[in-house]
Amino acid sequence: MNGSRIAAVGHYQPAKVLTNEDLADLVDTSDEWIRSRVGIRTRHIAGPDEPVDELAAQAAAKALAAAGLAADAVDLVVVATSTAVDRSPNTAARVAARLGIPRPAALDINVVCAGFTHALATADHTLRAGAASRALVIGADKMSEVTDWTDRTTCVLVGDGAGAAVVEACAPGEEPGIGPVLWGSVPEMGHAVRIEGTPPRFAQEGQSVYRWATTQLPPLARRACEKAGVAPEELAAVVLHQANLRIIEPLAEKLGAPRAVIARDVVESGNTSAASIPLALSKLVERGEIAAGDSVLLFGFGGNLSYAGQVVRCP
Repeated sequence: MNGSRIAAVGHYQPAKVLTNEDLADLVDTSDEWIRSRVGIRTRHIAGPDEPVDELAAQAAAKALAAAGLAADAVDLVVVATSTAVDRSPNTAARVAARLGIPRPAALDINVVCAGFTHALATADHTLRAGAASRALVIGADKMSEVTDWTDRTTCVLVGDGAGAAVVEACAPGEEPGIGPVLWGSVPEMGHAVRIEGTPPRFAQEGQSVYRWATTQLPPLARRACEKAGVAPEELAAVVLHQANLRIIEPLAEKLGAPRAVIARDVVESGNTSAASIPLALSKLVERGEIAAGDSVLLFGFGGNLSYAGQVVRCP
């Protein structure tokens, strides 16, 4: 029961970039309209030959390389996604096959935009229980595949990508690097964010989500800090689900973390659902904006009106 820590992170985004000007050729919108309402300038879009498991495997391979580990060092693969086309084999098994990981426990978690922080907590609990020693935890989504590109209220939001973390059990006496999770949901409001139908399509009640996120989530984010024994003022960074800049900025302000770097990857990546938190975290690490050992709040929210957050130590 020694806890676990993040050893390394990695991310991947498809090469194709879709700008606001490109979207203005598809639907009745403009760069000014999009930036003023959601803060997004660009997003990356995967091609038809880039399935979710490939995005996930690319990010995971980079995390393994950053950790200096071979694939056979992993015995648990957890993938958070809500956009996998096939039900079986699951995305985690396909990622393991792509990377050559032998005999891992492999499971998918679908909590949509809060998926990565749920997956990270699940891996942490598994390692604490001694059922695994090292995990790949991945958030990956191909939102472009579930988007109606004639609907300007949703198509301006989404992007594709993946982020990954190598999580390993702490040595005896080592301080845990992943704090206790605070998680929950509002099941009766599940209709506010949906991916449903045949073919499945992303839809949301934007105003309902905005009001819920900006009013209900700040005290929950503070409670996640309390569970970790870290005051918001001590945070070096805050990485929220990258839903919308108009949600991220007021939520971060109400949290009360004046020293923290606030991740704003949504500006260049759009809403990548379960990928957004590890993608943004990996970029902060890559750019040197946060240092090893720094306290970082991760807080996912959205789909199902679910939420999950924990304070982690930066790898």
